[in-house]
Amino acid sequence: MSDKPAHEDLSDEEEDLFEHHRIVADDGQRPLRIDKFLLDRIPNTSRNRLQMAAKSGYIHANGEAVKQNYKVKAGDVVTVELPHPVREVELAAENIPLNIAYEDDDLVIVNKEAGMVVHPGVGNYTGTLVNAILHHFGQLPDGNDHETPRPGLVHRLDKNTTGLMVLAKTDQALTNLSEQFFERTVDRRYQALVWGDVKEDGTVTGHIGRSLKDRKVMSVFEEGEYGKHAVTHYRVLRRYGYVTLVECKLETGRTHQIRAHMKHIGHPLFGDDQYGGDKVMKGPSFSKYRQFVQNGFSVLPRQALHAKSLAITHPVSGERLQFESDLPEDMQEILERWERYAASAS
Repeated sequence: MSDKPAHEDLSDEEEDLFEHHRIVADDGQRPLRIDKFLLDRIPNTSRNRLQMAAKSGYIHANGEAVKQNYKVKAGDVVTVELPHPVREVELAAENIPLNIAYEDDDLVIVNKEAGMVVHPGVGNYTGTLVNAILHHFGQLPDGNDHETPRPGLVHRLDKNTTGLMVLAKTDQALTNLSEQFFERTVDRRYQALVWGDVKEDGTVTGHIGRSLKDRKVMSVFEEGEYGKHAVTHYRVLRRYGYVTLVECKLETGRTHQIRAHMKHIGHPLFGDDQYGGDKVMKGPSFSKYRQFVQNGFSVLPRQALHAKSLAITHPVSGERLQFESDLPEDMQEILERWERYAASAS
């Protein structure tokens, strides 16, 4: 078994776990330790908190992580991520309906709906999948590599991504499933509607890390520059002219991986407001076409991404299990609309 954190390979909407700052040093700035420089410019913080952030790699000068003794000079662009203090919260069981695809004594497969946050965090302490799980199954194993409680979780989905998730019901299952995700023996396949005519199947390889310009989104960097190694394989399922339905197979599971990788190759997800897919990106300038697309955004007011299939090895029996889920109604409807449009345009 690996001694690395079992949850290292998770993906989620994580931007709210940090507060973000970007400060440009004035032209007249004399060399000054970065912790002292920031102490006067970030309210309600302490030098110790800043020093801990620097040691953890959360303080950057001109795009590179620096230690607390770095001397800020004129023109330096300083960016800071300060982890929010862990909120001590008693997780409450909430009677929230769940779409359960499979369950046995060791695990449960849930088909997550759009709009549901997976676990409590800053701004979302109730109404999450974890709150619902506690109501339906009682206390699930936590694991010991997180300060915040995340019962049963071995992976996650973004708030507005739908589809299949596996949760562990026992400590043995949690450990085994976490190791499967870390060792990349889990087969996860997503369907995504992306902008543009994707010409051929392919693979995107590129480190994913927080954008140096907008810390709420992820960017793709050359290998070794910044971020974490990430690989997404994609293949074309259906072309509709100005958009394409693709299947994405993950080797890694970084934050917003599919969304960032597909944007990187010029095919952002349809409706994705964080990665530029929520505007007309391809097609004619006719008002009728633009209205057709805008109506589509009303039907699907989120990124067009669904975790459609999941294959795991059962943590006790050793049997290989394969699960499939139907596309949610909003994605089905948008595909039907594009199908009709493509047929009328041909």
